[in-house]
Amino acid sequence: MAPAVRSSRGSSALRFGRFAAMGTVTALILVAGVWASWGTAQHAMLTKGRERGTVEVTRCGAKTCAGPYTPLSQGSQPRAEVVLENSVAVAEGRTYTVVLKPGGTDAVRSGPAGVLYAWVPLGGALLLASVVVAGGLLRTRAAWVLALSGAALLTAAFLAV
Repeated sequence: MAPAVRSSRGSSALRFGRFAAMGTVTALILVAGVWASWGTAQHAMLTKGRERGTVEVTRCGAKTCAGPYTPLSQGSQPRAEVVLENSVAVAEGRTYTVVLKPGGTDAVRSGPAGVLYAWVPLGGALLLASVVVAGGLLRTRAAWVLALSGAALLTAAFLAV
């Protein structure tokens, strides 16, 4: 009877080890998604006290787009040129509402489209984490919740842009 007890203990230890490892991987993926999103999202979401205005994109390079800045908030000064990240969310010849990052000429899109676009890395992390939760933790309901949340976020960002 002793070998059956050892086998049960070993099996429990392996299950706990798998649960701990996959739980850690899932947590790291989600933290990385929030970390990657927060750098831009904080400026798009927390606009109080920041310079807000519009940018008419006049030229785009490989990684950035630029154009003149027209202020909308009190105390903000017009600028001949501010820089936006070149992405699918920015097109030459269009005007966007933006928030300026403190101490520079870098701008971030604001409004619903800017907020959703800022959280796109989290949407990808939710999709990736759902695979780990389903395969490594064997929690299919939780995996579906993560996957559908990520897909909803990415779809909303795509439609808002």
